Amino acid sequence: MADEFDLEALVHLEQTFYDAGYTDGFAHGRIHGLIEGRALGREKGFEIWEEIGFYEGFATTWQTIYAKHGRDDQRAMHHIKHLLDLVSQFPRINPSADVVASGAMEEIDISKLQRQIRSRYKALCASLGVKPTLRAVDAESTEDGGVQSVDQQKQVWKLEEDARRPTMQGLSF
Repeated sequence: MADEFDLEALVHLEQTFYDAGYTDGFAHGRIHGLIEGRALGREKGFEIWEEIGFYEGFATTWQTIYAKHGRDDQRAMHHIKHLLDLVSQFPRINPSADVVASGAMEEIDISKLQRQIRSRYKALCASLGVKPTLRAVDAESTEDGGVQSVDQQKQVWKLEEDARRPTMQGLSF
């Protein structure tokens, strides 16, 4: 009989649709998760390297200034040397999981290294008598790194009311 109906298939009908939807949704989410993760990683990587590049440029600039003027401040030169050494240890490539698992490249704690770089930068600024600031990063970095945000800057010029311009103090609506 060709019109025979399989009741066993009806019993598991809901589970069949659930499994098919889960499989499709999982594959779709994996693709979009990879795309979003790559974009987020690229954005955060640029933010970190902007900060690390600032520190490297700062140290290199002061190293050049000291070399040109013949200054012999051993403490500042010590901090410059160590800061540049820490920056050179910072990874410049993103190794695949296979390379790290094989032991060809050791696992580096990036956040620990970044904290060490920030600390050495602050020590260098203290020995130079310079206020440590970096204005290119967000406000979240201030809690952990002491880096000043654009929103937290002090006003450069004091704004004064112009006597020729009318003010809104005496007006009521």
